Amino acid sequence: MVHVTKRTVRGKTYYYLEHTVREGSKVRKEERYLGKNVPKNIEDIKRSFLAEIYKTRWYLLLESIKENYSKELHRIPPSISAKQTRIFSIKFTYDTNRIEGSKLTYRETAELLEKGISPKGKPLDDVKEAEAHDRLFQEILGYRKDLNLRTVTYWHKKLLFETKPDIAGKIRDYQVAISGSKYMPPTPVEVYPLLKDYFSWYNKNKKNLNPVEIAAFAHLKLVTIHPFGDGNGRISRLVMNYILHREGYPMMNIPYENRTSYYNALERAQTKKQDHIFVQWFIKKYLKENKKYLKK
Repeated sequence: MVHVTKRTVRGKTYYYLEHTVREGSKVRKEERYLGKNVPKNIEDIKRSFLAEIYKTRWYLLLESIKENYSKELHRIPPSISAKQTRIFSIKFTYDTNRIEGSKLTYRETAELLEKGISPKGKPLDDVKEAEAHDRLFQEILGYRKDLNLRTVTYWHKKLLFETKPDIAGKIRDYQVAISGSKYMPPTPVEVYPLLKDYFSWYNKNKKNLNPVEIAAFAHLKLVTIHPFGDGNGRISRLVMNYILHREGYPMMNIPYENRTSYYNALERAQTKKQDHIFVQWFIKKYLKENKKYLKK
């Protein structure tokens, strides 16, 4: 927790921000001088201070993950690498669709995508959307173009064309709401200007920030705009993994079983208009999921 402290030197009072960081068994203190008075925008300064601390520490860890992951890819046989990617695709397809309400179990998803066995008694749309997501994910792995509006709408069309052709690949011109969330997406007239800002932001920052941070921001910002009538979460998570894969980082899955913390991080960031809430949650989870690449 970042807190304000004051020190008195020769009768004069000075204010500082302080934050303790634990690294293994050691604890170190980070501080920033504020001045003789506490600034009015102290909460903004606290967030900026905390983000700088995390970046300094996290960037080194994230780069280490990329380096060791790359070494592993060069070491294992291509057939094994392909098998691991296939396993990830099935799990990712199951979880991302289950989060959005699919009734398919993980076993049913695996049998469907590996053996072509359709589950009995399950919605046909869930089956078609699982197959479409898996095909699209495989296509995205080989995608070489950069992100733009045409790319994202094309992906959305591929994802939902068989089940929701009336909205597939189309930017919404109507209001939508998110079931169970306090966050209300932008109005229809705001969507296109926000998308323009989104891709402008991406092009400006894609070389300045760590790719894992970019992936987190890209996911959050797109799902917050909510440009489509349905499928926004799935498209945003595909964008997230497209960025990670293209930049040589391990991809990220958000398990259905852990969806509550994911929902909470998204909603808090959206309602408070503080992107760092979700980005910090994302990077912490990413480091935890890839801790095997941090071993010496």
